[in-house]
Amino acid sequence: MILKHHLILTLCAVYGILIKGSLGQQPLVQNVTVTEGETANMTCRVDHNDQTSLQWSNPAQQTLFFGDKKALRDHRIELVRASWSELTISINEVTLADEGMYTCSLFTMPVKTAKAYLTVLGVPEKPEIDGLTKPALEGDEITLTCMTHGSKPAADLRWFRNEKEIKGAKEVNASGRTFTVTSSLQLLVDRNDDGVAYTCKVDHVALTQTPQQATEVLEVHYAPRVVITHSLTFPQEGQYMKLECVSQGNPSPDPVLWTKDGGDLPDLDRMIVEGRELTFTALNKTDNGTYRCEASNHLGTSSAEYVLYVYDNTDPIDPHLASSDPTNTSHRDPNAMGQHGTDHALIGGVVAVVVFVTLCLIIVLGRYLARHKGTYLTNEAKGADDAPDADTAIINAEGNTHAEEKKEYFI
Repeated sequence: MILKHHLILTLCAVYGILIKGSLGQQPLVQNVTVTEGETANMTCRVDHNDQTSLQWSNPAQQTLFFGDKKALRDHRIELVRASWSELTISINEVTLADEGMYTCSLFTMPVKTAKAYLTVLGVPEKPEIDGLTKPALEGDEITLTCMTHGSKPAADLRWFRNEKEIKGAKEVNASGRTFTVTSSLQLLVDRNDDGVAYTCKVDHVALTQTPQQATEVLEVHYAPRVVITHSLTFPQEGQYMKLECVSQGNPSPDPVLWTKDGGDLPDLDRMIVEGRELTFTALNKTDNGTYRCEASNHLGTSSAEYVLYVYDNTDPIDPHLASSDPTNTSHRDPNAMGQHGTDHALIGGVVAVVVFVTLCLIIVLGRYLARHKGTYLTNEAKGADDAPDADTAIINAEGNTHAEEKKEYFI
């Protein structure tokens, strides 16, 4: 009886130790994030394990490894480390289908589990740019669309005009486990867009190094614009001078056409045309006139004019009027003369207005004075007009002690 009681106490003590030990055991795991195509390592650890087996199961509750024993036939899944305190496995060439909740089980009484979520990042494909018209015409409205597939989570698309970032309109659509992202950019094309590189870059957490991107260079056709530059500001007789027809257009407007006063160049021995340049080997007075440069392409025609006035080589040139800017023609004759003529006309007009206003003031003042009466006293005797002679008038005057006022009026 005593022996039986002792045996029961021993079994209870052992059972209590086992229960206490199992209560102190808990599998420990961590969530894992990996990019599609890489390797995911799943680790389960237990502190103070009393030789209880560990097991890994996939999201479908299929056993992958029980201890060091492989249970699922999948060549991508391998054992990394197996001990009483750790069970680590690897999943190679991870796909999006491998994503989900994985379970580590510790076979105690009762069984204890810990769950780790495997997140698989979908790598976005290289973007493509559509909608580009080659060549585009100045004034066209075009829409560039950048698209990338296969990202998870959804990627971000960014537009750049050369190196400067510009904003586009983004749209995200789910496609199974991944996302398709598009971004559109509306442009009103002008000549400044010719040769500009538009780049679409993909930003995504799975792209740890260089982001995916696509670039398109815009080609713009536009009508030419022409400007004439000159090598001399004040050309004089005998000097060498060059005019250049600077034309910008796409396609390039070659060749250019030079004319003088609406006709052909008169002296091709001294006036040499080479490409866009018109060269005078030795200027003289007969070169005076209006020179016109005309450039054309299939989109239009543009022209510019230069008025040439050749000074005598003995004429003094005011250094204060000289200009270093070859495009400044404000001091050239006859353009400068026309400008001074305009100034003289303005001054003459002002003087005429001043004279006219002065005359008007004089007339108004005269009329004002004419309307006001003037009075004065006379010493003529009363009744002198009725006297038959001078003596009688004097006698009549001696009897008058008061003189009468006579009034006169200014008319």
